[in-house]
Amino acid sequence: MAETIAAVRAEFTKLRGIRGTFVALLLFAPVSVLVAALGGWSAQGAIESDSSRLRSDFTPEQAGLDGILYGQLALIVFGVLIVSSEYASGMMRLSLLAVPRRGRLYAAKMTVTGVAAAAVAIPATVAGYLVTQIALGPHGASIDANGVPRALAGAVVYLTLMTLFAAGVAATARSAVVPLAILLPMVLAGSQILSVIGATKEVARYFPDRAGTQLLTVDSPDGYTGAMVLIVWTVVALFLGYLRHNRWDA
Repeated sequence: MAETIAAVRAEFTKLRGIRGTFVALLLFAPVSVLVAALGGWSAQGAIESDSSRLRSDFTPEQAGLDGILYGQLALIVFGVLIVSSEYASGMMRLSLLAVPRRGRLYAAKMTVTGVAAAAVAIPATVAGYLVTQIALGPHGASIDANGVPRALAGAVVYLTLMTLFAAGVAATARSAVVPLAILLPMVLAGSQILSVIGATKEVARYFPDRAGTQLLTVDSPDGYTGAMVLIVWTVVALFLGYLRHNRWDA
């Protein structure tokens, strides 16, 4: 037990010491809050001018959760870099000297990744929601509106799992290039485009990001199914990452 705690502490120390990884983690909150503010102000203007640009399904409650869908890109980059940077720099060899048991080292790294993601996701999600409602002015909704607390909690779970999924993919690839080249376009637009094309609409529902967004959809009837799909993706990615890590020739 003491060795496991020591391994986790070492991973926290490395997280703070790797500048690029730490910056990616810290960027999540300001990006999410900024997008939330801009989205709220834009929606307020559209409502008051009776603009056709406002989405037909717009609700202030859901608008308060949309900002993190863009901010999550920073967490995905964080999840990839926290793993791939050690392979790229050769630091993994030193880590294995300090923690020879590969399973323990991998578990410690993923634990720190998940805890760090959740630690920034909780305040950023709440702040993003509140900023959106402030920007909406009289058109805003309260944080305890029906379905909002569950969606906020679901958003934190979603962000944490997506970060771990990205970390698992990075561990499988042992580099940053391939995971980032696949994950960022997929989350930014890829799965959304596929979800509106008839031939791929059903398949896109089971992509990790599309399924997971049901967790942060207010009053979504598919929240449980979406959570299960995202959990399966995350577990598979972490397992494949562990297999690659365990067979890595140090």
